[in-house]
Amino acid sequence: MKILIFCPYYPPHIGGLESHADEFNKYLSLSEVDITVFTPHLPTESTEEEIRYKGVRIIRFPAFEIIPNYPLPKFWKIKFWKLFKDLLKQRPDFVVSRTRFFNTSLLALFYAKFKRINWLHIEHGSDFVKLNSRFKSALAKVYDYIFGRLVIWSSDKIVANSEASAEFCRKLVKGLDCDVIYRGVEIEKIENSQPALEIKKRYPDDTIITFAGRLIDGKGVDDLIRAAKDIKENYRIFIVGDGPQRKNLEKLVNETEMNDRIVFFGHKNFEETMGILKISDIFVNPSYTEGLPTVVIEAGLCAKAIIATDVGGTREIIEDGKSGILIQQKNIDSLKDRIEFLIKNPEIRLRLGENAYKEIKNKFDWIISINKYLKIFKILCSQKTSDI
Repeated sequence: MKILIFCPYYPPHIGGLESHADEFNKYLSLSEVDITVFTPHLPTESTEEEIRYKGVRIIRFPAFEIIPNYPLPKFWKIKFWKLFKDLLKQRPDFVVSRTRFFNTSLLALFYAKFKRINWLHIEHGSDFVKLNSRFKSALAKVYDYIFGRLVIWSSDKIVANSEASAEFCRKLVKGLDCDVIYRGVEIEKIENSQPALEIKKRYPDDTIITFAGRLIDGKGVDDLIRAAKDIKENYRIFIVGDGPQRKNLEKLVNETEMNDRIVFFGHKNFEETMGILKISDIFVNPSYTEGLPTVVIEAGLCAKAIIATDVGGTREIIEDGKSGILIQQKNIDSLKDRIEFLIKNPEIRLRLGENAYKEIKNKFDWIISINKYLKIFKILCSQKTSDI
């Protein structure tokens, strides 16, 4: 079986979608599936082409970000058209795209219809995109109602990565038949990551509160900073990750005079990030929108007490009051109260972390997920045969 995947971002670019896509390809290729990934050449220091796993070929086309976190092909570059022309010479059995909002899904639409090939779309989003202004958010919503809906409606099969994502797809296209397949997680890789004990030694008396993720619009990191501003207990906030909002966040830290409370680590690789999570006491995900937040899953597998906004599929990962604490998005007062509560109650932190680990460990399994995808490919193949 040969599959062509149009992916909006791919490692070494960092994010939950990226890790989902890469691990999906890794485990799918074990079933003797040949995979070609067509993805933006971002970051630009990554290689233009590589064989990442046996049977997984990555092709990166010239691209730029018109706004942060939204890549577009450099259509004026001959290189882009040459690469796309070479793709058109191939004859994959299936086309796969991810997240209706990115233009790579429109490329998948064109390719699938032009070549008359079955097209599976995997949706990661669970709400309209929220940007740093009402005007931009309104434009994004209009885009979704036109092009996002077109992608969802035109594909041969939709798979959502959470129940929340499935509900959003049905909001865009009424009566949609949409399956839900949770991502897997490489649990052994997380468990084998070593705690960052040298970092912990620098803050022996502090409760460590960590955020990990890209510093982009909608992640709510500024809410975390504002919520912690007036907390009197000993704590440090670790911000792990980088992105276009970092300068604004550093400016906010200066304005709130919290330089001695907050540590920006910048980009860290997977093992380093897991090492920091393992020495943390509380993990906070204050995001405004999510599909199925990978980092919440990872924090749970590190047995950490989690505070997260109740958005997207987050409540499909943790149960409020049992394996984590869910709060309303943008509710800074509630976030402050919950952080203070967990700082003062280490035994509750421990219980929440242990419960999160138990609940998550057996819920996200790549073998189970891939078998479900293979079943869908088989059904699509049989439908195609019967249509001939």
